[in-house]
Amino acid sequence: MKQLEDFSIGVLSERSGVNIETIRYYEKIGVMPKPARSAAGYRVYGNDHTRRLHFVRRGRELGFSLDELRGLLRLVDGHAYTCREVHALTIEHLKDIRQKIADLRRLERAMSDMAAKCTGDQVPECPIIDALFEVRLVKRSRVVQA
Repeated sequence: MKQLEDFSIGVLSERSGVNIETIRYYEKIGVMPKPARSAAGYRVYGNDHTRRLHFVRRGRELGFSLDELRGLLRLVDGHAYTCREVHALTIEHLKDIRQKIADLRRLERAMSDMAAKCTGDQVPECPIIDALFEVRLVKRSRVVQA
């Protein structure tokens, strides 16, 4: 089935909001299919490319890695996906997001504690700098002071 409209990478970039170099990178790593070429050798894109780029861009906004998106797209491309498979991938991604939120909360507390120790005086010692020089071992979601 012939697409209704063919256009350049510049038009694809404008329509999708994705940088031209990023589009080329996505083609290189297999997230985007290689486009057809014009008689002059230029890349020729269609509406399917725009739709796919929107999918990738939205997935990236939601924090999916390129590998995760590649997996989802393989399911879509093979027309062999079930809602259950997509749900399982989404639940796994949600676990990662929740872990990142917990890590960020710990980071926020640590930064807040460091900032609270600072008096702002002009002294040769700074509690924030000193805290950054402390040696700590990180073990799965908890910090152990060495």
